Amino acid sequence: MAIPLKRRDFIRMTGAAAAGGLLPGPLPFSPGLETKKRPNVLFIIVDDLRPETGCYGSELVKTPHIDRLARRGLVFSRAYCQQAVCNPSRASLLTGLRPDTLRVWDNETHFRKRNPDVITLPQLFLNNGYESLRIGKIFHNTLPDPPSWNQPEPIIPINEIYMSPKTRARQQERAAAARKIGRSEAWINAYIRGPATEAHDAPDALYWDGAVASAAIAALWKFRKKAPFFLGLGFMRPHLPFVAPKRYWDLYKREDIPLPQNYFLPKDAPRFAMNFLTELASYEDFVRAPNPTEGQLSQDQARLLRHGYFACVSFIDAQIGRVLDALDHLELRETTIVVLLGDHGWKLGEHGSWGKLTNYECDTRSTLIISAPGQTDVGGATSALAEFVDIYPTLCELAGLERPQNLEGLSLVPLFQNPDRPWKTAVFSQFARGYFNRFMGRAVRTERYRYVEWRDRLDSRLVAAELYDHETDPLENENIASRPGNEELVKQLAQILSLGWQAAKPK
Repeated sequence: MAIPLKRRDFIRMTGAAAAGGLLPGPLPFSPGLETKKRPNVLFIIVDDLRPETGCYGSELVKTPHIDRLARRGLVFSRAYCQQAVCNPSRASLLTGLRPDTLRVWDNETHFRKRNPDVITLPQLFLNNGYESLRIGKIFHNTLPDPPSWNQPEPIIPINEIYMSPKTRARQQERAAAARKIGRSEAWINAYIRGPATEAHDAPDALYWDGAVASAAIAALWKFRKKAPFFLGLGFMRPHLPFVAPKRYWDLYKREDIPLPQNYFLPKDAPRFAMNFLTELASYEDFVRAPNPTEGQLSQDQARLLRHGYFACVSFIDAQIGRVLDALDHLELRETTIVVLLGDHGWKLGEHGSWGKLTNYECDTRSTLIISAPGQTDVGGATSALAEFVDIYPTLCELAGLERPQNLEGLSLVPLFQNPDRPWKTAVFSQFARGYFNRFMGRAVRTERYRYVEWRDRLDSRLVAAELYDHETDPLENENIASRPGNEELVKQLAQILSLGWQAAKPK
């Protein structure tokens, strides 16, 4: 996992020039502007995108187009999701409300079931005269939200994932056999899966994410003489399976891909806190993996998976590059806010685990880059603690829209003008684990520490605690919550966790 960069290091590594010669000042959009003068929004969300790209300090992963966007915006090197799984994370960031407020903690509950009148981020722009369009996966793909868009139906339906004819044919045969014995389509989608990796020599456009990029470019051509628009663009890879055109696999030599340094559960951590092979084991080549509940794969398997993940990241980077090129070609760049984020992090063998679904740094920390017209200080990074619930109020302020009063985040706009200013003292995440998700883990991340409390959801009883010191243990390898001498520290962090996000706001 890449280490957060200081601003000067980011500028040095990416070749971005310091913006000291530009006149400082506020961003140009403010409430009350006519609709036609408001900025467009290109909102790009990538499934399972770790903060491991060139602009986040990786010397291995090849992401020239994401790095290009970073040179024109601000990188948030410590941005955290509210829950490290698809539906709760997306529901939270797109409503500006935290999972406990929404009462959405799983991939099955639509946020409108419990919050029918909530105004989502794209819906707010729609209500303010924007053309609001989604292409790809924005909300959870099985739980779309038609009120958020001008065009409720998806422009690019979910299609075949695998490109090789052999794999496709095998999938169709297995699905047909399952239908004959009465299996539902939901069951087939969940359990009839091909291999976890595939490298086929096929054009980008034949892959689902390639089609998404092409549809986005077509939409930008239609938007070029209209203003304003909110375009939600969602890519599926590098979510499993790690399927990408062969040329992106060829960017990497598998023998040069390092294995994680901490292929083990954190010392003294509760076993139920980790997910191990939960998601990976549903793919046909890992169903019978050794010790599937422990996550202990062979080195060859681990390198294959890491290779596949990085190939998919480079594939998505190329699709993002195509869209950014179109934005420039159509002369929309100077009037468009661009947001790029991963919906959460992802473990690539760290702690002997693969996937998300935990409260650890690997899962809760993710990618966030924002580029806005009129930014006077571009190409830098901020190490300020940020949360995905902050994205909603940030875009409201950048676009000059009145924000809903119930939002539970904080606009990040002041960090555009001073990336090193004092900011939040803590950020918050949560995840339920244990049998039938009986234990809810709530985590607080401060400048130095990560503290997690696990409580029984039946009676709120404290069943376990975790404490990691990022100054001495940045990989979170040793839980020191019960170490003698840490009693007062645990008490202080428990108080911060109890007081919550309101008390962590900057003075």
